Formats: sequence, structure tokens, C-alpha cells
Amino acid sequence: MSNADRQGLIAQAVRDKGTVTVQQLAELTGASEMTIRRDLDTLAAQGVLRRVRGGARTLLLTGEEPPFALRAREAVDAKRRIAAEISALVGDGESVLLDSGTTCLEVARLLRERPVTVMPLSLQAIHVLSDPPGTATLMVPGGRPRAAEGALTGPLALASLSALRFDTAIIGCCGLSAAEGLTAYDLDDAAVKKAGIASARRVIVAADGSKLGHTAYAYVGPATLLHTLVTDATAPADEVTALEGAGTFVRSV
Repeated sequence: MSNADRQGLIAQAVRDKGTVTVQQLAELTGASEMTIRRDLDTLAAQGVLRRVRGGARTLLLTGEEPPFALRAREAVDAKRRIAAEISALVGDGESVLLDSGTTCLEVARLLRERPVTVMPLSLQAIHVLSDPPGTATLMVPGGRPRAAEGALTGPLALASLSALRFDTAIIGCCGLSAAEGLTAYDLDDAAVKKAGIASARRVIVAADGSKLGHTAYAYVGPATLLHTLVTDATAPADEVTALEGAGTFVRSV
């Protein structure tokens, strides 16, 4: 098991159980307790968990948004497949609005080598698209970055979106269902997503299967606003059927 795979397994175990001991994690991963302690120190420094005597504890409260560093380790293969499918849906010469989030960050890595114009809504994606410069033309919006997330929000971000029109908006989400629509954890983030959807001719949602059937705190809009959903094989079949019934074209990778 690679270091990244082991640390991803540890992060998920802490998130699922709340508090986990070094011994439990050693049994789970097959690694030595010394290795587990080093992994926990690394993950704590990244803001994924909190170190406690003899183990680790989750940083999350019920209903709280998981930290970016933790989400970046989850469903990585699925996110990369989703990103590849979305990149294939974007035509050369398009103007693209790219939302914040870990799946959209994977999309940024692919679009940077495409002849497209991209306005990313996160500091992480801006960095990917600008250093070193790729083929894509980078447009940088205004806005205030959310702490730890890097997502751009606030009046300047909204003004940037209202002044432009995009061929495609690629939107991430915290929850999506046919009944409750698209949702986010943060009200300011939800406002930016709404503005992004309103500014685009076509809306593609990037969401791994864990997001489907889940509802977060802040409402973005109904599922009928979405033209295409790109997800993975873990998506609940009933939600996929319901979304297709609402008029969303679903691609599973």
C-alpha cells in the first residue's frame, strides 16, 4: 500500500468513526504503529484531522463541510475519470466557467492544455492554470477566498460573473438530488454557483456518487437547471433515474 493510499484510508477511518487509536489504524492498514504516528502527524499538519493522545479525532461536526485537504484524498480515481469525461465534452475555443472544489480542480489540470478560455473560481485552480502557463487562456475573477477552501465568493466574484457569458459552466456540488436540487455547505458559495449557472449557455455538474441523494445546507437551484451530470458508478441508481426523469443527461464513468 502506498503512503497516499494508506493516509487516505486513515483519513476516511477517522472521518467515519470520529476517534480512532493508533493500534486500530495499524490493524486496519497493516502498517507499524510508528508509521501510523508519522501518518497522523502529516495529516494533522494538512488540516485533515486532530492528533490526540494515542490516536486521532475528526475535525468535523455533524453537517459541517469536510476540509479541502480531506476531500482531495477521497475518490481520487473517480474524480479523475469524471474530469476526463468533462474535458472531452468541452470543445476547442469554448469559454468555460470552472467552479471550486476538488473534482473541478482535476478538470483544471486537463483544461490547462486545451485551446479554451477558462475562468476558475478557486485559488487552487488559478494556480494550476497559471504556473507554468499552459495552452488555455486564463481569466481571473475578483472575490474573497474562503479560508482553507480557496473558493472565491463575495460581491466582486458575483460582479465578475454578471459581466460575462460562458459557453459552459462546470459546477461542483456538496449535494444533488432530483427532489432537493443542487446544494452547497456555504451560503456565499451557493450564491456564486447560482450566478455561474445564470451566466452560462450549458451547465455540466461534476459530482462523484457520494454527492447524489445528499442534501447540504445552502440551496443553489433545482435539478432542472442542469444540462449534464458526470458522475461515477457508485451513484445511487434511483437518484440517477430520477435526475434523468427531470431532464438531466447523466454520464457515468
